[in-house]
Amino acid sequence: MRTANQIQSKINELTLQRRSLTSRLAPLPQDSPQRESLSTQLSRLEDMILMLEWVLDAPAGKYHA
Repeated sequence: MRTANQIQSKINELTLQRRSLTSRLAPLPQDSPQRESLSTQLSRLEDMILMLEWVLDAPAGKYHA
């Protein structure tokens, strides 16, 4: 099991990667083949960040216990 600090560190790392991908994606034309690939990578990164954030702020309550 990872500690909260390790998870937060990974979130920070992925956030930096997301910023980098976003800046690389911005100047590309809409119909560029690279754009599709970068968009897919960006979507995957956002999913990973969302999952890690959920782990840090896991819901608590009778339903989730």
